[in-house]
Amino acid sequence: MAGKPKRMSQVKQLLRLHKQGNSIKAIARTLEVSKNTVKVYLEKVKQSSLSIDALLDIDDFELEKKFHSGNPAYKDLRYEQLKNNLNYYVSELGKKGVTRQLLWEEYKEGNPKGYARTQFFYHLSQQINASNPTMVLGHKPAEKLYIDFAGKTFPYTDPHSGEVVQCQIFVGCLPYSDYGFAMAVRSQSIEDFIYALRCCLEAIGGVPQAIVPDNLKSAIIKASRYEPTVNRALEDLANHYNTTIVPTRVAKPRDKGLVENHVRLIYQRVFARLRNDRFLNMESLNKAISKLVKKHNQTRMQQKPYCREELFLADEKPLLKKLPEKPFELKYYTRLKVAKNNHIYLAGDKHYYSVPFTHIGQKANVIFTRTMVYIYIDHKQVAVHPRSFAKGQYTTNKLHLCSTHQYYLDRSPGYYIKKAEALGTKLHQLIQLIFNQDRYPEQLYRSCEGIFSLRRKTDPQMFEKACQIAIDNQIYTYTFLVNLIANKRVSDQQDQQNNQPLPIHKNIRGKGYYS
Repeated sequence: MAGKPKRMSQVKQLLRLHKQGNSIKAIARTLEVSKNTVKVYLEKVKQSSLSIDALLDIDDFELEKKFHSGNPAYKDLRYEQLKNNLNYYVSELGKKGVTRQLLWEEYKEGNPKGYARTQFFYHLSQQINASNPTMVLGHKPAEKLYIDFAGKTFPYTDPHSGEVVQCQIFVGCLPYSDYGFAMAVRSQSIEDFIYALRCCLEAIGGVPQAIVPDNLKSAIIKASRYEPTVNRALEDLANHYNTTIVPTRVAKPRDKGLVENHVRLIYQRVFARLRNDRFLNMESLNKAISKLVKKHNQTRMQQKPYCREELFLADEKPLLKKLPEKPFELKYYTRLKVAKNNHIYLAGDKHYYSVPFTHIGQKANVIFTRTMVYIYIDHKQVAVHPRSFAKGQYTTNKLHLCSTHQYYLDRSPGYYIKKAEALGTKLHQLIQLIFNQDRYPEQLYRSCEGIFSLRRKTDPQMFEKACQIAIDNQIYTYTFLVNLIANKRVSDQQDQQNNQPLPIHKNIRGKGYYS
C-alpha cells in the first residue's frame, strides 16, 4: 500500500465501488488513488474472514484496526528482543554517568544485528514517556495554597549608606482561582519566611485546608520522598492556623508547576514594570508590588470571561477557614539548666528568668517568642515571663523564691517603719529618722536588722531609753545603741543627767579665739 494509510471513510467508498462491479482502474480514477492502493485494500478484504457488507457496517475506528493493525516495526523480531530490556535501560539511565549512547553500545555488543542508534534511541524515548505520563490535576476551592520564593531578587537602595539591598520575593497562589500574592522580604530565613506566609494568609483573608511549600531550605529541614521532616516553626504556624503542611515531592517539578507559572507571571507583570523604578526602603517596594499584584489579579484571564479576583471572591474566599484572633508568633526552643540562684539564663538576650526554687539543678525546656518566655520541667509549665531584652538583668517572680529570699525581696523603708511601729514608739521614731537620712535605703537595711536583733536581746525599758538617747544626740546607728547598752550608760540617773542643761560659767572661748 503506497503512501499514507487512507481514511476509513475513503476505504468504505472503495469497498462500495468494488461491490457495485467497478474495475480497479475505475475505482482508482474515482477516488484519485493509485491502482496499487486499490489492489492492496482488496487483497486485505480477501484475507479477512468478513464480507464486504460486514466490513461496511463496522465503525471507522474498528475498521481501521482490520486494515492497519499497527506499525510493522513493532512486529519486528528486533523489537521483541529489545522490549524485554527497555525497563532495565530506563532504570540504568537514572544512575550517575550512564548515557543513552553507553546503553546503545552495550546493546549492540549483545545484539550485533540489533537496531541502529537512532531506532534504539526512539524506542527508549517512547518507553520513558510511557512510564512517566503527566496528569491534569483538578483543584477544589480553598483546598491548597502553593508558596515559593522567586528565583530572582529585587533591590532597593538604602538612602543613608547607599547600599543596594537585594530582597527575596515571596510568592503564593491559590490553584483553584489562580489568585496570587507577592511581597519582598530581606532573606529566605525562617523569620522572614514565616512573616511573609503570615502576611499572605492575612491578605487572602482566610486559611486553606493545606499549605504546599516547595522544598525550600527555610521550610523543609530534610527533603524526603515519602515523609518530609517539616520545619518545627512551620508546624507551629500550621497548628496555630488550623491547617496542614504538604510539601511537594522531591525532584518533581510538575508538583509545583502552578506556582512556578505564577512566578513567571510575577516576573512579567511586576518585575518588568518596576525595572526602571528606584526604591529607598522595603516598605515602598512592597507597596508598589502590592499595587501591581492587585492589577494582575484583576486582569481577565485568557479563554475565560472573568478575572482571578472575581473567581476568588465568588467561589473560594467564602470557603476559607477563619483567621485566628491572635497573629502567629514564631517560637524558639532551647533546653537549659536551672542555676543555684533558681534562674535560667537565656544567652541570646543575656537575661535571667526565675524558676521555682524546688527545680534547682534540673533541665528545663524553654519556649520563647518575641514577647513571652515559657518554661517547662517534666512536661509541666512551671513559669511564664514577659520577655525582656535588658542585658545582664533578672526577671524574678517572688513566689519562685524560698521564704528566706522572699523576705529579702520584701525589704523596703516602709516595711521596716511599719514593723517598728508595732514594737515601740521610740523605736518607730528612730527608724523613721534613720530613713530620713540622705543615704541609699539598701545601705540602711542591715542597720535596721541589727537594731531589731538588739531589741530582742535587751530589756524593753532599757532599749527604749537607748533609742531616746540616740534620738536626742542625733546618732542613728546600730553601733551607738550597742555601746550605750554594753557600757551600762543607760540608767535613770544617766538619763536625767543627760537631760540637765549645762551650768552657766565664764570659761567660754569666743570667736576671736579661733580667728
